[in-house]
This record gives sequence, C-alpha cells and structure tokens, in this order.
Amino acid sequence: MSEKPGATPVAVIGAGAIGGLLAAHLAQAGHAVTLCVRTPFERLVVERDGRADTIDATIVSSPEGLVPVPWVLVATKSQDTAAAGPWLRALVGPGTAVVVVQNGIGHAERVAPFVGDATVLPALIYSGVERLAAGHIRLHTEGRITVPAGPAGDAFAALMEGSGLTVQRENDFTTALWRKVLSNVAANPITALTLRRIGVFNEPDIAALGETLLTEAVAVAQAEGAEVGADDVARTLQMHRTYNPSTGTSMLYDRLAGRPMEHDYITGAIVRMAARHGIDVPFNRAILTLLRALDAGEPSARR
Repeated sequence: MSEKPGATPVAVIGAGAIGGLLAAHLAQAGHAVTLCVRTPFERLVVERDGRADTIDATIVSSPEGLVPVPWVLVATKSQDTAAAGPWLRALVGPGTAVVVVQNGIGHAERVAPFVGDATVLPALIYSGVERLAAGHIRLHTEGRITVPAGPAGDAFAALMEGSGLTVQRENDFTTALWRKVLSNVAANPITALTLRRIGVFNEPDIAALGETLLTEAVAVAQAEGAEVGADDVARTLQMHRTYNPSTGTSMLYDRLAGRPMEHDYITGAIVRMAARHGIDVPFNRAILTLLRALDAGEPSARR
C-alpha cells in the first residue's frame, strides 16, 4: 500500500476511465492511493487541460497481502462487480466505508455479498473521461459526483476536499439516481450502436429517438418513486447537445475496445422494472435486443 505521512489510505478497485480518474482526484487531495487492477501497468497517466500528468499511486494486481483500509472505491463496470469480490474481502474491515461508483441501479445490492456490515455509499459520477490504454486516460469534460446526504456522504465529501472533484450531497437520492440513469439510457446505447460520439445528438432524428427512450424511462422512474418528468427529458437532451461533441460514453468505449457492454444494467434495468410495473417500453426493449445481439456476435469493430 502507498504510504504518506498524515494521508488517508484509499483503495480504488478498477483502473478503467472512472477508476483512473478517481485515483487522480484522490492523489490530488493528498491521499495514499492504491489502484487495484487485473492487468498490471507501471504508471497511471491522465491527460487533461492540454497536459499529461503521472499520478502518484501504488498499482497492485493481486489482493494478496493487502489489509483493510478506511475507504474503498469500487469503480468496476456493473457486470464486473463479482470480480471485485476478492479485493473487497481483503480491503474491507469493520471501519471501512465502501463507495460504489457505477452506472445502473442497485449499487449496494451488488457489493453486499462481499462487504459484510461495512458502510456502503452509492455514488453517481458525471464526467466525460476515456480510457486510451492500460494506465492512460483522457478527461474530456470536468465532472461531479453525487452521494446520499447523511454522515457517510459528509465523510466522503470531506475525503474529497482539495481533490478538484465536486461532491454533491442529495436528500432525494432516488431522484438523483434516476436522473443519472436518464443521462445514460439514450446516450450510451445510441453511441454504442452507431459508433458515434455525443455530437450525434445534434442530429434531429437521433434527438427524437433519444427523447422517446427517455420518455419511456421517465415513466418507469416515476413508478419507482423518482420526482422526474418531461423537464428532465428536455434537460437531458440539452445536456447531450452541450457536451464536447467528441465526448464518448462508457458503452461506446467498451464496444470500441471489444469489451462486454453494461446494457443489462442500464437499458435492461429499465425493461425489467417496466415489466414489474406493467409499463410498456417498446423502444427500450428494441434497443436492448439490438445490444444483446451485438454483444453476442463477432468482436466489435474498432475505430
């Protein structure tokens, strides 16, 4: 583990775009960061603001010999949570707080089998960041992270002070969670299926399809108790149009790299919950069918 006098030990599980970004922010705040990876690499490099920074972090590829730390951030893709189990068993102790920074719904449920009675804090991150290669990421859009209001959220905000990453504490986390789902439910599948970046939403036909997917998702979110509506559909589409047009999505980046996509945790979650509430979501069902067929087919084209 990395050691710095007076620094808080923090482990980040997963060295993709989000994991790398979190490690960089935590190092900027002066913490002793350990980055847990499947495939080892020598250093973590983050491109942002026209420069490339090497991040001060210890990089480990096995949980063997690790001991519990006060903070563990899980930044794997949702479908890879089980693979984080050995890391969590090594790093989580009675005083550990586990922050789950993933897309989709059910953050705490996914890690529950591996963390015992540890405090689990779901976290929603908004950031345009791309993994270029192992240990090399590029930041396109500065981000923020949202957590539930309360003692755990306050402690996490204190941890991130000086990191450059804004932490928002939200009383109505259900609504915040669904607004994050809305930010993914059109952008992720459309960019992955078209192999286009977020600028594709400036095209009227794509924007119209996105509006339909979002409107279906809003109906499901309302049934789940979220305070969302038509304004959220318009706001989400406007957000997509105002992003740097070269920004991609996690699902697009996974397809370009030939990795499995997390569609079952985004579009799939919409379809499953819609069925539970008796809500028809034909466009999301069609998109899910296409994404599943894509994942089951030949390795993805690379650009």
